[in-house]
Amino acid sequence: MSGEDSAWFDEDAGPLARPYTFTRGRTHVARDDLNMITLVVALRGNHGGELDHAHERILECCQDPISIAEVAAGADLPLGVVKVLLSDLIEQNYVIFRTGLAKHSSAASPDTLQKVLDGIREL
Repeated sequence: MSGEDSAWFDEDAGPLARPYTFTRGRTHVARDDLNMITLVVALRGNHGGELDHAHERILECCQDPISIAEVAAGADLPLGVVKVLLSDLIEQNYVIFRTGLAKHSSAASPDTLQKVLDGIREL
């Protein structure tokens, strides 16, 4: 871990700052379309020091498409914190996202599900 990381993270103790300090006390995400399986990916490579360390850490995790749950694990931050910070990054056009499920998708009919089940049984 670099010297910059050691200022906020200790290998044995974990994060040295409370999660709400990363979000400046914010706990709710304005967006209702971000969930654990939402895929995110960073758009920009060089940020010129304009973002704080927590946002930069999340962007590092988002160089390839990745779920929000995986970002939280990779950044070693709680899921709620990551969602708030990702919401910031989306608003600032550093990150784009794609939800895993269509918001208004209709469920398959029971007849279709039965045909799928019958097809699987025939295998």
